[in-house]
Amino acid sequence: MRFDAILFDCDGVLVDSEPITHRVLVQVLGERGWHITQQECMRLFVGKAVKDEAALIEQRTGQPVTQEWLQAFWARRNAALESDLEVIAGAETAVPALHAATGGRIACASGADRAKVELQLRKVGLYACFEGRIFSGHEMPKSKPAPDVYLAAAAALGADPRRCAVVEDTVTGVTSGVAAGATVFGYSPGGPGHSPAESLRAAGAVHVFTDMVALPGLLADWA
Repeated sequence: MRFDAILFDCDGVLVDSEPITHRVLVQVLGERGWHITQQECMRLFVGKAVKDEAALIEQRTGQPVTQEWLQAFWARRNAALESDLEVIAGAETAVPALHAATGGRIACASGADRAKVELQLRKVGLYACFEGRIFSGHEMPKSKPAPDVYLAAAAALGADPRRCAVVEDTVTGVTSGVAAGATVFGYSPGGPGHSPAESLRAAGAVHVFTDMVALPGLLADWA
């Protein structure tokens, strides 16, 4: 394999969390007077941290985005994820295969808060593959689309970002991986929560694939 490390996004790449998260976000925004469809909510917020969109939320609701409000949203979101979350089809085999093929040189680099990422990986049985190599954009100077979280993950693995593969499913995430200097592979299976293939390519993904089962072979054969 030409890559020294494989860096995964979490939401939409490892876990099918976006519909659940945005279902809860629609509810809490509606309670503040911003009545929005789930489709519109996902268009606005997929790939972004809710806390980073505080100005938009305050503009549309007329109410401040406080730490208390964020904590309440995260608690409701996490309860829904704990109840309903499922793994992205194929990730349960692709991730362990890549963990073995790289001698454990894989990481999860998410724009989400650490509690959410760890909860989700535990829920779907992937935590052991990433333990000690989980990075949150909330803990970086800037979250995605800035490259900070991918640069931190590569540095922790002692890898040159230019020799890392990044797996992403949104324009925001692809932009982050490209800015880090990595080779970005776009996952676009269709359906809500994933950016269209043409958008991922336009953002800089070198290849777009639709089946997570195919990822180990794709990365092994990449020239």
